[in-house]
Order: sequence, then C-alpha cells, then structure tokens
Amino acid sequence: MCGIVGHTGPLTASDRSLTVLMDGLSRLEYRGYDSAGVALVTGEGLAVVKAAGKLENLREALDAADPAPATAGIGHTRWATHGGPTTANAHPHRAGRLAVVHNGIIENFRALRAEVEAAGRTLLSSTDTEVAAHVLDLDYARRLDEAGPDADPADVLVESVRAVTARLEGAFALLAVTELAPGTIVAARRSSPLVIGLGEGEAFLGSDVAAFVSFTRRAAEVDDDQVVLLRGGQVTVWDADGTRVEPRTWEVTWDASAAVKGGYETFMDKEIHEQPAAVADTLRGRVDERGEIQLDEMRIDPAVLRSVDKIIVVACGTASYAGHVAKYAIEHWCRVPVEIELAHEFRYRDPVVSEKTLTVAISQSGETMDTIQAVRHAREQGSKVLAIVNTYGSTIAREADAVLYTHAGPEVAVASTKAFLAQITACYLLGLYLAQLRGNKWPDEVADYLANLALMPGKIQDLLDGQEERLRALGAELADRTSFLFLGRHVGYPVALEGALKLKELAYVHAEGFAAGELKHGPIALVEEGLPVFVIVPTPRRPVLHDKVISNIQEVRARGARTIVIAEEGDRAVESFADDVIRVPQTPTLMWPLLTVVPLQVFAAALARAKGLDIDQPRNLAKSVTVE
Repeated sequence: MCGIVGHTGPLTASDRSLTVLMDGLSRLEYRGYDSAGVALVTGEGLAVVKAAGKLENLREALDAADPAPATAGIGHTRWATHGGPTTANAHPHRAGRLAVVHNGIIENFRALRAEVEAAGRTLLSSTDTEVAAHVLDLDYARRLDEAGPDADPADVLVESVRAVTARLEGAFALLAVTELAPGTIVAARRSSPLVIGLGEGEAFLGSDVAAFVSFTRRAAEVDDDQVVLLRGGQVTVWDADGTRVEPRTWEVTWDASAAVKGGYETFMDKEIHEQPAAVADTLRGRVDERGEIQLDEMRIDPAVLRSVDKIIVVACGTASYAGHVAKYAIEHWCRVPVEIELAHEFRYRDPVVSEKTLTVAISQSGETMDTIQAVRHAREQGSKVLAIVNTYGSTIAREADAVLYTHAGPEVAVASTKAFLAQITACYLLGLYLAQLRGNKWPDEVADYLANLALMPGKIQDLLDGQEERLRALGAELADRTSFLFLGRHVGYPVALEGALKLKELAYVHAEGFAAGELKHGPIALVEEGLPVFVIVPTPRRPVLHDKVISNIQEVRARGARTIVIAEEGDRAVESFADDVIRVPQTPTLMWPLLTVVPLQVFAAALARAKGLDIDQPRNLAKSVTVE
C-alpha cells in the first residue's frame, strides 16, 4: 500500500516543503514500500528526485541533486504493482509541465497508454501512473491553449484533473503539481485513501494523517470523486459536478508516535480493519471488457491448464488454511482434485507430480523458504507453478510460471489477518479463472460468483461495526482460560484451524481446531466444565450440514462446555444450544470463511490484550520465515 504526502505553504520559497515531505514519508514507512521520490515546485521549475529502495537512498539522491527551495511538493513511497521496484518506476512521474503521484490501480491504463503513444509521447516506465500523468498533461496543454494567456494555470489544472479522473477506471488517489502554478497542488481520489491537513498558512495531503500529524492535528475528509485545490494555506474542494463543497473536519486526538498505526492501538487492529479494502483491492481490475477473469502474470499456455488433472497447493501456516478453502471451491467449480501440502513436507515424501499437475504456491511475503523449496521441487518434476503472493518481485513470484498478486498492501503484524483474507479471495479468483478456462462454468455463472464476491467487503465492514465491541468484551472475560477448542465442517474446518492458530500465536494458550465430525473420535475427551468451544455453524440453507454441526454443539454443551457460536443472521436454531452467538451476514457457503474468520481474529487480539501481551510481535515468531 503506497504512501502519499503533499505540502503547500507561503509563496516565498523555502526548504519547508522538502522537510514536510521527508518527515511524512518516513512516517508512512510502516506501510511497506520499495522505492520513493519527491517532486518540488521551485523557482527554477519542477525538481523530481526519486530512488529505488529505502528512504536513505532518496536522501542520498536529494543530497546529490541539491534542489532549489520550493513553494510546494509531493512525495510518494511505492509498493510495486505495475512494473518492478526500480527508480524509473518510482513516483513522482513527470509528463510535460506536470508531475504526478498516485496510489491505487488504474484498470483501463492499457487503452490510455495506446492513446498517449498515439499522441507521440514516449513512456519511460512500466507504470499505470505515468500513463495517467501523460493523459493529464495532454488535457492540460489543450485547456491552457483554449483558455488564453490570462487564465489562472491552477484553475485550469483543476478542470483537467476533474475531466481526466472521470475517465480513469479503478482506484486512485492522485496528486499533481506544475511549474506554472507555484504553491499549488491539485488532487482527486476514488476508493483510495486521501486526507487533508489544515495548518497555519500551509496545507497538507496524505494517505493518512500520519503523513502530517507532526505539523498539524486539524484534518479534513476527501470523498470519492472530489477534486481538491491546495494553494498556499488555502484549501478548496469541489464535487464531481464542479460544485464547491465544505469537507468535514476533525481534530486528531493521538500524537505522532501513534500515527503510523492510523490511530489504532496496534498494527493488527489496523490490519483487521483494512480487510474490507484488502478484499476489494484483490478483486479490483480482474475482469476484462469481455467479462473474462485476468490474472496478473500468466505464462502458462491455456492448453496446459485445460489438461491439468490434479492441483497441489503448497503453503505453510495460515497460508495453508487459505489453500484448504481453495480445495473446497476449486473442486466444486472445476471438478479437479486438489491436495493441500505443507510446503516443508512436500519434497521429502516423494510426491506424485507430473506435467499434468498444477502446483499453487501461497505465501504472503513470497520469500517463505519452505515454500520456495517446494516450488523448485515441483518444477523439477515437470509441474507448472502458479504463485499467490503479496510482494511484487519476490522469489516465489519470479520463479513461478504464473502469478496472482494479493493487493493487500504490507502487513506489519506478525500474525496474519488481512493477508489471509486476500489469499482466500485470490484462491476464489483462481478457481473461477480455471472454471471459465476449462468450460466448467457458464459466463453468467462466473459473473454471479464475482458479483457475490464484490459484496464481501461491505459485509466484512458490517460485521466489524456490529460485533467488534462484543468480541473484545468476550476476550477480556475469558482471559484466564488456558484451553480452547474450535470446531467446523466443510469450509468452516479451515476457519477453525485458523482460529486456533491465532489464539496460539497471540495469547500463548492451548487451542486446537478440528473438523467437527472428528470430535467423537477422540477430542471430545478434552471437553470439561467451562471449556470455551467455538463452533462455526454453516448456513441453514445447507440443512444437512447445518444440522450435523448443531449436533456437535449439543455434544459439547452436554459435557459442560461454554459454546461460542458463529452463526448466520436469522439462524434461530442455534440459540437454544449456544451460550454466546456471534452473528455474521448471510453469504454463499463457499465464501463463508471471508466472514467467519474475522470474529476469531478480533477475539484472539482481545484475549492477548487482556493478558498484557505484545499483539504485533508475539514471542518466538517472525513475519517472514526465510530459513527452511
């Protein structure tokens, strides 16, 4: 998830803008990035300085460039999506008299790129952002010519930004500066965060208030499709129709040290709340104009995928549970057998792999050493490998034959939350892609599944809004318990596994997840008076499955367990057997994990908090396991 910062101040040029930009970019480092840059509006024109790698590289580049004092500036830390993590691909991007930074994904950039190239422009990067910069500059040049020499260049830029962003498809927060309008930034957003900072004689923009909280705590909202003009310390906002509006303002109540967490107590809290956006971003831009699903990098011949007779998912920990969800979905949609392999066991057991096997490697970092070794072994056996990763240019992404990126943004907390939901979402996309390619599903069936997936971010948000406080209270209430069980059937089974893992990771207590039918085959011996047992209950619209899980609840409650039930809204059958019921919105069965795991994440964090433990950095754990 890229970071943006902007600053305008008095028209007297100074080093203030550069100071603000570098402070803001350093406070946005928590978001993760692979390159950074700034554009300054100086008395000598636009100065654009950028560098691949960490901010220290940008500082060295700025020392070497020694740009003149500025009246305004924009800065950016980039998390690579279109094009690798290089200086050429770093933001800001310059086009003619403009420089632009951008967060998000522009879905129609290919068509816009053709338009830009037809106009005679030469593109220097692989990014969608540079394309947008040239489209904006072409429009700006035309409008300036039409407006004549007496026109205000800043006002003309506002009109150009409004017109061009109306043409952009996808998500964006876009900032533009020009040497023709000193002390000015024009910005717009759609489905990508952008906030205004209101100072004394100066104004700020940022991906979140962390970008400017060192300088002001007065902030203002920017809504979708609004256009913002910062000129000196003045801020003007218009809606998509050009009507001037007054943005809602508020006072930031926490200090700069907490700003990197966006006001949340921990990174994990923040990332739990970023899950609606993570799912939406992973889904965004996946369907072309013909209604067909597109992956990010597909280097496998479609004929090979049509001939696949087995899929093996290799992953570790939470990622392997995403693979378990994939098994249910892909087998149902594609009628191809799916095996789930722990990556660290895969190459040591002489697996049956051939050229008709598709190996799917899932890893948040793309650098998990166990999974890297499994990928290499699979390829040695003739299998094609498709990677589901969150990190552009990572080892697994480079070595795979195809890549599906989860656009979850960086995940700082060691215990995975939003990366897990993004991985599940990517697995659904893969399953539907294969079903479409192999002819297992009609186009209207695929479209219907995609439409249901598109509803999931809103449902996750509704769940958080409605149940979070109750789950936090429950975590505090059960903080003295030393053992927990989690039960689920069908796609509820991997959810139970993940719920138990979260509790082990964060709270250091015994927790086990089981397929609910296994209960009577041994684990029921663990049930005693007061033992908390979480049960993930399927929808009543699957009556056979639903009734079996109700029976499991009765079994443990009869032996004194405290039953905490995750159930669909409107499911009254569970109430007489549950001590606590956590309601989640109705949704199709296969998509159930995207909702039902969220209460378990919130509960685990709450229990750890009540025990006074470090939620973001649990003992003995690392975010990326880079040794086998």
